[in-house]
Amino acid sequence: MTDPARVLFYGSPDFAVPSLRALIDSPYRPVAVVTQPDARAGRGRTLSPPPVKQLAAAHGIPALQPARLRDRAAIAQITSLRPDLQIVAAYGQLIPTSILELPKHGTLNVHASLLPRWRGASPISAAILHGDSETGVTIMLVDETEDTGDILRQRPTPIGVNESASQLSEHLADMGAQLLLETIPDWLNGSISPVPQDSTQATRARRVKKQQGRIDWTASADQIARHIRAYTPWPGATTTLGTTSIRVVEAISTDISVSDMPGSIIGDGETISVATGSGALEIKRLQRAGKRELSAEEFSRGTRDLVGQRLGSSDA
Repeated sequence: MTDPARVLFYGSPDFAVPSLRALIDSPYRPVAVVTQPDARAGRGRTLSPPPVKQLAAAHGIPALQPARLRDRAAIAQITSLRPDLQIVAAYGQLIPTSILELPKHGTLNVHASLLPRWRGASPISAAILHGDSETGVTIMLVDETEDTGDILRQRPTPIGVNESASQLSEHLADMGAQLLLETIPDWLNGSISPVPQDSTQATRARRVKKQQGRIDWTASADQIARHIRAYTPWPGATTTLGTTSIRVVEAISTDISVSDMPGSIIGDGETISVATGSGALEIKRLQRAGKRELSAEEFSRGTRDLVGQRLGSSDA
């Protein structure tokens, strides 16, 4: 009987948790996980472990947290684990060649797009922002450059009309975990032939920065609705009402013809509709900085003379 492969798992955020959980409950239980260092989060800036570390600890699996994977100490520690197969899911660092060369069965990655479309750090946000009708997950071989390795398996899924990045990420994380478990045994027994990516069809999803959340009310209502969905929950779709920062959590586009200045709040005072560069955006849920999330109706009741005010007028 062949000994089970020694699996080493690399991952950090919530997206990686279903894949790790699936491996733990399978014959491919990792001997250890490699994850990002603990980081400060929340209002209290409390030092918190990544979700992958939390799950690993609950199952007695050691966690390595090198600040730089290229450091000699990190490479030596990983080498000592003698991995036969490495699995990556949203780890957060590029893996150096010296580590990629360790396992005899290579390194597989769970990527949240149908490669070669949306290589890079933010494929889910990019797919929503650009109006893609479908996306999916790819199990691929990891090579020295970001998301360019050969494809082993893919599975598509439609993007819901009002699906946010948070909702889509959760769906793709579960899909990726299932596809990973289906792929590993076929990869190990040699029944999968890797398929090179067509680089001429590649698109790049660069890392999202906080300032990209700012809403541009001169864009169309449809573009702004996608912007809100793409940047929920992070960095959040933000604007201003007077001097107050507002996060728009949920909204839908309409094709109502408007002549008001973009950003102007229009309507009957009970709902919140906003004029845009083309059409009107109907806001469903929003949040003042430091306050709880409210429905549009709740927000309207608590704000005097809302109609006629202009969102984003104080933006720099």
